Amino acid sequence: MYTPHVSPLVAVMLFAWIPIVLSLFALLPSRNAVITAFLTAWLFLPVHEYEIKFFPEYNKMTATCLGIFCATLIFDAERLLRFRPRWYDLPALVFIMVPLCSSLANGLGAYDGLSESFKQLVHWGLPYFLGRIYFNTHRDMRALLFGIFIGGLIYVPFCWYEIRFSPQLHRLLYGFHQASFVQVLRFGGFRPMVFLEHGLMIGMWMASATLVAVDFWLTRAYRNLWGIPMPVFASVLGVTTLFCKSTGAIVLLVIGVATLVIIRLGARALPIGLLAALSIVYVVIRASGLWTAQPLVDLAEKAIGPDRAQSLQTRIDNENLLAEKARQRLLFGWGGWGRSRIYDEYGKDISITDSLWIIVLGQNGIVGLGSLVTMILLPTFLLSYRLPGMAFHHPGVGATLGAALIICIWMIDNCFNAMVNPIYVVLVGGLAGIPRVRAVQLPRRRGLETSSVSVTAQTPAVRVAQHRIAAKRAAREIDNWLPESRTFSHSDGTKNE
Repeated sequence: MYTPHVSPLVAVMLFAWIPIVLSLFALLPSRNAVITAFLTAWLFLPVHEYEIKFFPEYNKMTATCLGIFCATLIFDAERLLRFRPRWYDLPALVFIMVPLCSSLANGLGAYDGLSESFKQLVHWGLPYFLGRIYFNTHRDMRALLFGIFIGGLIYVPFCWYEIRFSPQLHRLLYGFHQASFVQVLRFGGFRPMVFLEHGLMIGMWMASATLVAVDFWLTRAYRNLWGIPMPVFASVLGVTTLFCKSTGAIVLLVIGVATLVIIRLGARALPIGLLAALSIVYVVIRASGLWTAQPLVDLAEKAIGPDRAQSLQTRIDNENLLAEKARQRLLFGWGGWGRSRIYDEYGKDISITDSLWIIVLGQNGIVGLGSLVTMILLPTFLLSYRLPGMAFHHPGVGATLGAALIICIWMIDNCFNAMVNPIYVVLVGGLAGIPRVRAVQLPRRRGLETSSVSVTAQTPAVRVAQHRIAAKRAAREIDNWLPESRTFSHSDGTKNE
């Protein structure tokens, strides 16, 4: 984003951030430094970018990801050397390299392709890789989700300030608004942005923090914090999410909480798989042109109102036109430089691109879109294979469950918006590296087999009760086989467990 009147503090914050990250790694254990650096940078750095020759646009995404990777090279190189790529890392590699193929296929040259691939590496590859090496156990994942939870709590007072006085914090500190002020007017009030790119992004962020709080409460990973029960934090975050006035984020939060409750009752990962499959089906039928999504607009008009339905209609109409053009270069897309967009007879760009899937489809074709969707959602499908059903009742894997749900609702949000957050990509990388738990014989309730209630006569309530009794007994033994016992020393002297 280029803005003519910016505060000198913008350049100071962006270019001083990498030395600040190096200081964090020198003072904190490496895992804690990574969490602190990602959260602080993404939540407080300015939304601005600078052009640097032979280098991707330098913005908060570049500063965040490159800073942490450089600090890892200096302070935690041993961890990098221990990394071994696996087959499930292939979609991420393909997504990084596909811009090169797109440029070559469209005659834009190898330099253009390598430049775009390097940008893809910084924005997607590095956070995925950092997640793979730092958050590949249940305990590490719980630490990362706790950081998201704290990040949500920190943002609560800033959100309420802007809900009351309108989004002004970014302007007061950095000298300009990061998005059009018209877009913050919602339902007779204001939608906050704080220091993020858009109100939609902050709505999704607060919804994710709320989902983490509910997950911690239901899985008993954290029953209280500072003497305050976790439901209190979940309520505060939930109300703040509601007043962020992002309809999509509110709907996705409800879906996420409902899915979490269903999983807790059934102790199976099937609902997560269904949630992930939902976004896959949507992307496939929309990209192929099999569905115009008009029923979705009609539903929005009945449920939300004509204003929001009209906004969705505009988005859907543009996606239909853009998808039709993208299918002309189906394999690798049109490449960059706006070649995938729609222009009138005077050469004016008349297209609107809101959703991530249509942007990737137009620029990188089905290879790029397929690799992106696979990279994001494959770890959630692997979760049901890697964890026995009973493990979902254990507090030790509660954060892993929460991470999978956040990834699923974020991918659904990508079907309508393009609010890329590197912290979610870190979650994807970490979840991909969670190892498989071998099959275990779960204990049964003593005397359950000789119960006077026959199996065929059992009601669903009885079966659920028996299932939960067995799960509680199993939880006491799960600690012995969860793959969190791997310990190794870091270069900073700390140990990872």
